[in-house]
Amino acid sequence: MNRKLLKPLLGLSAAAVLLPLYAAAPGHASRRQKEIFRGVNYAHRGLHTRDKAIPENSLEAFRRAAREGYGIELDVQLSKDGEVVVFHDDTLDRVCGVHARVDELTWKELQELRLCGSEEGIPLFSEVLKNIRGCEALIVELKNGPRNRELCEKTYSLLTAYHGNVCIESFNPLIVAWFRFHAPDLIRGQLATSMKNYAEDGITGLKAFLLHNTLLNFLARPQFVAYRIGYRPPLVRLCTRLGALNICWTSHEPRNEKGRDAVIFEFYRPRQRYR
Repeated sequence: MNRKLLKPLLGLSAAAVLLPLYAAAPGHASRRQKEIFRGVNYAHRGLHTRDKAIPENSLEAFRRAAREGYGIELDVQLSKDGEVVVFHDDTLDRVCGVHARVDELTWKELQELRLCGSEEGIPLFSEVLKNIRGCEALIVELKNGPRNRELCEKTYSLLTAYHGNVCIESFNPLIVAWFRFHAPDLIRGQLATSMKNYAEDGITGLKAFLLHNTLLNFLARPQFVAYRIGYRPPLVRLCTRLGALNICWTSHEPRNEKGRDAVIFEFYRPRQRYR
C-alpha cells in the first residue's frame, strides 16, 4: 500500500472507533452515589393496579409504593400556567377521556379531571413529594415539550426542598444535559428504546439512530441508561461497561433483575431490593 495513503487511513480507522466511543461514554458518579440507586425495584408510575382501581401517577399509587418500601418512578410536565404536574402522556385522552394536551389546560382545569374513572385526580409534583417522604429512592422523568428549560428549572427547584434519594431521567438528551450543567450533583439518566419504538412515536432516520444507540451521551454524560427491555445495541452495552448504571423498563416479572442494576416494574410484587 502507498505509504502516503496509510497515515490518513489509519487516522480514519482510529476516528471510526474513538468517535462513537466518545459520543456514547457515560458521566462519572461515585460508588457511594450509585449504591443508593443500585438494586432497587422502582414502582412504575407508582404502585398502580392493572384494573385501574388505583390509577397510574396517582397520589394513592405513590403512597402505596412508599408504604411498601419500593422506589418510585414518575413523570412530570407543565400545565398551561406553569405548574409542575405528574402525568405521563402528552394528551389527556387515554387516562382522563378528554381530547386535549396537558399543556393546553391550566392547573385549575386539570384539577377537574379524574384518572381512569376513579376518584383520583392529577397531582402536583409538590403534592407527591410531600406524600412519599421516606421512600427508598425516586426517579423523576421529565417529559419533552415546548418549555423544557422552564420544566427543568421548576422541577429542580422543587427537588432542592425534597429530603430523599432522587435522580432524574429523560428521553431528551438536552433535558438531561441541563441537569449536567445546572445540577451536577444530581444523578441523571438517559432513557432510550429501540428504533421501532421511536418510529411509533414519529422519530425516524438519523435522530432515531442516534437516540437508539445513545450517541448523544456526549451532551449530557448520563450516569445511568434506562433502556426498554429487549435488545440493547453494542454501544449501549459498552456505556454500562464504562460505568453507567444499567436500568430496565418496564418489567412484568422478577427475572428481569438478572444483570440489571435497577428495575422499573409494574403489576407484580418483587423484592424491594435485590442486591
